[in-house]
Amino acid sequence: MRPTKFGMGQALTRVEDQRFITGQGHYATDYHAKGELQGFVLRSSYASATFKIGDLTAARAMPGIAAIYTHADVAHLGDLPCQAPIKNTDGTLSPVPSYPVLPKDRVVHVGEAVAFIVASTIEQARDAAEAITIEWNGKPVAADIAGARAKGAAVVHAEAPDNVAFDHILGNQPETDAIFAKAPRIISLSLHNSRIIANYMEARSIVVEPQKAGKLLITVGSQGVHGLRNTLAKFIFKMNPDDIRVVTPDVGGGFGTKTFMYREYPLAVFAAQQLGKPVRWASDRTEHFFACAHGRDNLTLAEMALDAKGKFLAMRVMLDANMGAYLSQYGPYIPWIGSTMLTGVYDIPAGYTRIRGIYTHSVPFDAYRGAGRPEAAYTVERLVDYIADELGMDRLKLRKLNFIKPKKMPYKTPTGRVYDTGEFAAHMERAVEAADWKGFPARLKAAKKTGKLRGIGLGVYIEACGGGSPEPAYVSLEKDGTAVVKIGTQSNGQGHETAYAQLVSQHLDLPLDKIKVLQGDTNFTPTGSGTGGSRSIPVGGAAVAKASELLADNIKTLAAQALEAGTGDLEIADGRVKIAGTDRSISYAEIAALPGAKKDMLATKAQFAPPEATYPNGTHSCEIEIDPETGESRIVNYVIVDDFGVTLNPILLAGQIHGGAAQGIGQALIERFIHDENGQILTASFLDYAMPRAEDMPNFQFETLNVPSTTNALGIKGAGEAGTIGAAPAVMNAVVDALRHAKGIRHIDMPANAQAIWQTLQKA
Repeated sequence: MRPTKFGMGQALTRVEDQRFITGQGHYATDYHAKGELQGFVLRSSYASATFKIGDLTAARAMPGIAAIYTHADVAHLGDLPCQAPIKNTDGTLSPVPSYPVLPKDRVVHVGEAVAFIVASTIEQARDAAEAITIEWNGKPVAADIAGARAKGAAVVHAEAPDNVAFDHILGNQPETDAIFAKAPRIISLSLHNSRIIANYMEARSIVVEPQKAGKLLITVGSQGVHGLRNTLAKFIFKMNPDDIRVVTPDVGGGFGTKTFMYREYPLAVFAAQQLGKPVRWASDRTEHFFACAHGRDNLTLAEMALDAKGKFLAMRVMLDANMGAYLSQYGPYIPWIGSTMLTGVYDIPAGYTRIRGIYTHSVPFDAYRGAGRPEAAYTVERLVDYIADELGMDRLKLRKLNFIKPKKMPYKTPTGRVYDTGEFAAHMERAVEAADWKGFPARLKAAKKTGKLRGIGLGVYIEACGGGSPEPAYVSLEKDGTAVVKIGTQSNGQGHETAYAQLVSQHLDLPLDKIKVLQGDTNFTPTGSGTGGSRSIPVGGAAVAKASELLADNIKTLAAQALEAGTGDLEIADGRVKIAGTDRSISYAEIAALPGAKKDMLATKAQFAPPEATYPNGTHSCEIEIDPETGESRIVNYVIVDDFGVTLNPILLAGQIHGGAAQGIGQALIERFIHDENGQILTASFLDYAMPRAEDMPNFQFETLNVPSTTNALGIKGAGEAGTIGAAPAVMNAVVDALRHAKGIRHIDMPANAQAIWQTLQKA
């Protein structure tokens, strides 16, 4: 691939940053429709209760009230769908409890919607909500996995009397158990992957505007307009998707959580249809804690069978995954896809995971950055460190002994994944060198003199992403010589306008300000898979690159006629087509004005269908210092060496990795979710839920050691979630290393905040 000034590999700053940093970004929460009404959701303060709403006559007569809707009004609508159910081991599918737009007379988590009030102002809607009387009858609560699995636990849904939503085995249980039965040694570790709230900068909102002939215009912050449109149309309203236009402008963060269908969306749609006026709903920050899907929250028992020399023979995992009160859109799929990465970067002949989805009286769960793969990487990397400690073996030597060797690629794992490339020892060795592991004993000794604890740890990860369904892209040459890209992915802050423009520039040699990227509108493209699973650039980008290449060929064909030269004698440079070795050329604007420049020549479409996922991998090394008097920790060194196949833009890539690592560090050390025995969330605001701040983050040293992907047209491996996947195990292995040096402590669960560390030290 020839180098260009603005194409692949160039470290260009984001073109969208100019409007973002000058306050010119336009988000769904900025959008208002003329004459819009305001929606407000009345929510349950109980985690489990039956209820009866009193007479609404007085509330409906209050000033500004347009409507108050309860279950009876929306009972005819379809349920919020679970679109990724997981079968039980015997092949059956457990009954999926109804997830209605509004419940009839029973709630199963705190914050569950029970009524929708529409008014001229949000203040009037809140006043009416205060005036509504509800008779509540509280019921027993199973607020978490342990409570839901306990003997005599409260039942969340009658369809699942044991609170088990599904019970699935992934992998080969008989083969694995047979190896365990004969193994010289078995080492096990129980751990909790803690619950996380995805706190993006922009909370969710929606504006629904009725159009002529029953059509709708919806403006909403999302991770994909087509998916949201199709779910509303096909599952809930049973209408033609073409009658719904969904627009998503700039988005202030998504992390998976803005992908899903939430009750507020069909409520706003229904209200707009009934009232014939625009209806707007916007979440406040505290409401977000009750109304958006939560992430992670697994209880795991991981076991490894080993031979006498420390070689891994088989691995098995018992995983209980919190589903919350309902099965969210892709909720069951998350622990399943994570479990496909069960064995990580290690050459383990056999393995399986028993995955049980558990209903609890809590907010439903779904994908959060990494969607199951961070949980899998955390499990195997903590287990490997624990095994090394149990064996009295060096952590690095144990890993090198068990890594999958490059000569074994492509490598099929016990769960059916096929890794195409990977040089795991190489990037681990580079990370260890860059982090100066050899000098750690001296730093440990110095820390002890100042009364501090010090530890060093790493996480070597691999994940699967950048696969899935085909993604089409459309690239056109405009009359003024600029280019336009249309694609059905959705930027949530990653820099798509820059990345896609670079791929166009690779073939058309245009500066980025001459390339316009359009996404977030169902009118732009007929289909699109949105953004998730780190697929926008590996899949969408590959389609953009192919469409741009086709357009470049068409441009050359048109130019050849005008310049009276063969296409083989032409070259594209600086937004013109030239006859090589001469000063004769023609501009793109002139080409677009040629008689033969018909639409089919100036607009191209290409689609990339990934044959397999890509498998990014890498090593995170973390060194941490702890004050034993307070439990406070400080990351003093952090090194990341990753394999992303091919780098499109080093600056964009570094930003993705820094942001992902920050979220992994946040889960490991800071973000603590707390509820009481009644299921009340005690950390439902930024006063209580500790979000990571800049002062909590280290200076990251980041570099790549790339091996091109063989399953991607550009050689790229997805990078959007990798930072999150590698960070948590590296940080927690460093924390445990520090505690082991001091008190012989061998495990602590996330989040290892100051209180947790201090209490653990006191108990030791």
